[in-house]
Amino acid sequence: TRQQYAVLKEKPQRGVIVDSRSRILAASNRVDNVFADPKIVKDARQIASQLQEILNYPGHEICRIIDESKSPRFIKIIEGITPDQRDRIFSARLPGIGIQSVWQRYYPTGSLMSHVIGFVGSDQNALAGIELKYDSYLKGSEGENVLFVNSMRQPIGFKASDNIVNDGYGLILTIDASIQQFVKQALLKQFKAYNAESAMGIVMEPKTGAVLSLVSLPDFDPDNIAEQQPENLKNTALTDPFEPGSIFKPIVAAIALDAGVIDFDEVIYCEMGDYHGKGFGKIGEFGNHKYGDLSIKGILTHSSNIGMAKIGQKMERQNQRQKLYDGLKLFGFGAKTDIDLPGEESGMLHPTKTWDGYSITRIPFGHEITVTAIQIAQAYATLANHGRIVNPYLLRATVDSSGNVSLLKRKTPSAGFIIDPKVADWIVKDALVNVVKEGTGTRAALKKWQVFGKTGTANIAGDKKEGYDQTNYVSSFAGGAPVEDPRLIVVVSIIKPDRSLGKGYSGGRVAAPVVKEILENSLTYLQQQ
Repeated sequence: TRQQYAVLKEKPQRGVIVDSRSRILAASNRVDNVFADPKIVKDARQIASQLQEILNYPGHEICRIIDESKSPRFIKIIEGITPDQRDRIFSARLPGIGIQSVWQRYYPTGSLMSHVIGFVGSDQNALAGIELKYDSYLKGSEGENVLFVNSMRQPIGFKASDNIVNDGYGLILTIDASIQQFVKQALLKQFKAYNAESAMGIVMEPKTGAVLSLVSLPDFDPDNIAEQQPENLKNTALTDPFEPGSIFKPIVAAIALDAGVIDFDEVIYCEMGDYHGKGFGKIGEFGNHKYGDLSIKGILTHSSNIGMAKIGQKMERQNQRQKLYDGLKLFGFGAKTDIDLPGEESGMLHPTKTWDGYSITRIPFGHEITVTAIQIAQAYATLANHGRIVNPYLLRATVDSSGNVSLLKRKTPSAGFIIDPKVADWIVKDALVNVVKEGTGTRAALKKWQVFGKTGTANIAGDKKEGYDQTNYVSSFAGGAPVEDPRLIVVVSIIKPDRSLGKGYSGGRVAAPVVKEILENSLTYLQQQ
């Protein structure tokens, strides 16, 4: 008679994902499931009574599962049996009953890392986050075992196969679970206190671009995807561009200084809060402030829209419109940062040919442009890195099945210094320090470290082409510390804080205290490492 055989596919173990200090963020356990082949089971009641004793599971239920099976060759009876139960089933050699070993993914940190790590489906296919981005590393390749079997499909021999299973690579990330916890805790508190629609927080090393934390709220439980709200699966720090408002001002000021359009000690008259004219409409100040003469540092310290609009007009008069556009492109706006996560959007920076008098006065204070939180983090890291651009990234190294670690080589950005280091250092060490000392950012100040940064309170563009939603805002703070040698850049944006609560909605009030808490906890922790 012709020899019967069965080919058993052996699934690889998916690679483990760990944080920068080797804490497990995603791993796979082997789970044994009991199955029946209804075509071979001749006496379901007898088999069920034997299995009932081993599995401590009602015999009549087992009988029903086998009898009502729609599949002629395979029906799962129970998931996740113990090693002792597995051994007893093997010993019992029950006709038509087998054990299927499968890998099950689990996420020990729960929702804490949900938007970074992502998740896999029930069949272990990658669906989001690092799981999806680096699936080719993580998944490994399956092997084949050839078994000779008798007519009852019971193994009677084994044939060596060339196809051996290769487990997936492990990944070491730049993310630090402790800093991630600090960010989530501070952000969640404010997200709830202001009944906000969403919130995001990023911590990044300005010298390297390594992302130490990335939090988007609301988040989700990756171990229980079926019951999550679909909108919570969006990683808003990458996927949802918004008008940045005043956190954009230091970048435009840096480009204007670099182009020689303004000087460090220049003074601009800010029209006592009321600036209007042909071709650019009417511009006021946040909170109806009235400023007269302000230096460039003063314009950033007090966050004057009119001062920034006039800087835009100076660039226009000196035929530097293209210089402003090119400078913004070099800082990374209007393009993806290429962070190693799926779903990133590029935001919107219109070409100069479409700009008018409104554009040249509005872009300098963060309107008529949209950005993502990760783009802002990259831009502030560039300022803190003396004007040298860095690219944000999450994967530090891979680990093969023998434990060999391969550090990933980062491609150095081609642009190098995108503005004069003197300009970048002045913006950070003079202007942005002053914002925190005596301007709109005082709520971000720390006793132990000198914080630098900028607040932003931006209207949200309305659904129609013209105009803004006058009730909803994005409240932001972008900055870092310590100023002498910046170790961390932090960006926090809180979308639609509830104004009806009467607690304020400005970036200085809503976002700056969150950044303060993140910096204090993170810098204290890093000092102790």
